Amino acid sequence: MKLFDVYPINPINIIKGQGSLVYDDKGTEYLDLYGGHAVISIGHTNPHYVKRLEDQLHQIGFYSNSIEIPLQKQLAEKLGRVSGKEDYQLFLCNSGAEANENALKLASFYNGKKKIIAFKKAFHGRTSLAVAATDNPKIVAPVNETDNVVFLPWNDEAALEQAFKEHEVSSVIIEGIQGVGGIQVAAVNFLQKIRSLCDEHNAVFIADSVQCGYGRTGKFFSHDFAGVNADIYSMAKGMGNGFPVGGIIISPKIAPAYGMLGTTFGGNHLACAAGLAVLEVIEQDNLMQNAAEIGDYLITELKKFDQVKEVRGRGLMIGIDLPEELSNVKKDLLFKHHIFTGEAKPNVIRLLPALNLTKTYADRFLEAFDATLNNA
Repeated sequence: MKLFDVYPINPINIIKGQGSLVYDDKGTEYLDLYGGHAVISIGHTNPHYVKRLEDQLHQIGFYSNSIEIPLQKQLAEKLGRVSGKEDYQLFLCNSGAEANENALKLASFYNGKKKIIAFKKAFHGRTSLAVAATDNPKIVAPVNETDNVVFLPWNDEAALEQAFKEHEVSSVIIEGIQGVGGIQVAAVNFLQKIRSLCDEHNAVFIADSVQCGYGRTGKFFSHDFAGVNADIYSMAKGMGNGFPVGGIIISPKIAPAYGMLGTTFGGNHLACAAGLAVLEVIEQDNLMQNAAEIGDYLITELKKFDQVKEVRGRGLMIGIDLPEELSNVKKDLLFKHHIFTGEAKPNVIRLLPALNLTKTYADRFLEAFDATLNNA
């Protein structure tokens, strides 16, 4: 049997990681500024994280949600405190797509409506409803197609108001910063408009925080910059630092009922141990503050490069928009300077490093970036 060939793969075999560094099977060191799609939030093989998982594995790794799992309550309490959403409710699952799927479903349960407002260039996942709300026809199978999703222009308040007039809106789902869409930041006024229209029409405001949440921007949720609360926040990626963990936190106005949502693996003992370890390190090491400070430093320095068209983002979620003639930069950073970065089409470099990235490593990237531009 061979693997189902759906990934374009770099010919690099990473076998070890520590902090912001990873190493291949030949001993080559790489600086990881992508964290496997924003997953590595507290660094590879963080000692506290490793011990938390190891200790838990020696006790019990899994049992289903048919029994009490005190770790779930501990995770909910810690997440509420660190995020500032202590009166919300937590439902645990396994991935970002699953989190968004459950959020969209829960919104429809809540208000009995069907229409979903999403936005151009949105990416919300690859499962049925999540992919239907993703603006990429290439990954939407015919069975996923639905008339229940309306795509609107990004940051367009007039189009948003018109959509609410034309449709019975169940929910509005929006990334605080679009990741796959090229690090596009949702305007503060736009998020506030979503909040007011959802209140007016009894619609549910879903804040997709799968990539842009969990402290990456310097605030726990990037939507928090708007000073309003969403009804549901979806999370995954950095939530488990590599262990599959996802979840939604839900406003107290949405009441639960037995059977409304469910999962086999979500909230298992190991997942909760991983989630607790991440929050403990974020809190103890002031990683949201570090993300804000190092992110501001990188953004300021990157804006000094004349060849760069635009630098977008907040904290350690940064997009570097390059002209077409510099389409080689990501590849050169990886193979000539051994630095992992991400990309967004057509030619945006995405930086999504661990939240404990140091200034030394930030400078190492800036020097390599400078050299790559000068040799282009």
